[in-house]
Amino acid sequence: MIFLMPDLLSSRILISATRARYPSAVFALVALLVTSFCAAKERPAQVNLFPRLKAGQTFAYQISYHSDKQIQTRSNVIVAIPADSAKVDVSALLHLEVLGVQGQVDNRALIHARTKFEILNPDSRLKVPRIEPSDKQLQKQDFVEFTIRADGRLDRVTGLDAMPPEQQQAWQEWASRFLLAAEFRTPGGRIAQKWNSVEKENSPSPIAGLRWIRESTYVRDEPCRAVQLTMQGSVSPADAEPETCAVILTNASLNQDSNSKNATPEDFKVHALRTAGTARGANRIITYVSLKTGLVVRATEEASQQMNVTVAKADGSNRIHYDVNARSHSEVVLVVQTAPEPKAPQ
Repeated sequence: MIFLMPDLLSSRILISATRARYPSAVFALVALLVTSFCAAKERPAQVNLFPRLKAGQTFAYQISYHSDKQIQTRSNVIVAIPADSAKVDVSALLHLEVLGVQGQVDNRALIHARTKFEILNPDSRLKVPRIEPSDKQLQKQDFVEFTIRADGRLDRVTGLDAMPPEQQQAWQEWASRFLLAAEFRTPGGRIAQKWNSVEKENSPSPIAGLRWIRESTYVRDEPCRAVQLTMQGSVSPADAEPETCAVILTNASLNQDSNSKNATPEDFKVHALRTAGTARGANRIITYVSLKTGLVVRATEEASQQMNVTVAKADGSNRIHYDVNARSHSEVVLVVQTAPEPKAPQ
């Protein structure tokens, strides 16, 4: 700007006079230091997105999981298999208890925890569970115990197989959301930073070699707030002051490494079966992670998957063709308390 020109001219005169006394290398060093200082000021601060937990802490999450799967079948056997469909609608409260925390490396630790899964029934006020069950209740309940490694991965999961399939799916949705930001490999993250991960699809499937490729981006910081559970089983905003959350956007795609002409998994080969076909899928996840605690405050996921597969005997006989289209929506929300039941009018 024009009104800054006199100061700029004075600075040039001062620098010219000073150069007579100091070597040019000094000016180069000073310029480098000034540039580094300015860059450091502009660089977003790193934050720790790993859950910072202590032994004895308890938390609760409200989980909703809805899926709709449409299956069309064609067969050349005598008895045709009709079209089928399956819908899953789970609403649950998950209690999380931290049993132990070991070691601290780059603000990460080995965490041993357990969860209790309770189905919410919005039609019955008497069946809505409390956030903190009594010791007597806990002794009678089945738990899922697990370890969170320092790299954000789950390990030593026990008790999950005893749950019904739809509850297993809902638990896995919670675990994936809870640990999404924890899988960030560096000690800290900053806005606009991205990280990728690859994970095998471990669910039973007639297509071998499936893996998820995920790209996550730390988009921005936003105010966020936990919720409280009403006596009807729904959620409402909590009275607590909002905190700041890192907003993580994740896009995932399901890739197939196996040949579409022979995609037979090992467990199908054992039963003398052969499969051929393709599978694909896409997920979009938005996760809010507390900058203060590293806990997931809210996460939502929209997913769609398609599979086109033929299952036959190893000799090619008795073929059955499946067209599968599935969509799902899940949400995980941190719950801080149960809202009091409204008083009846006098």
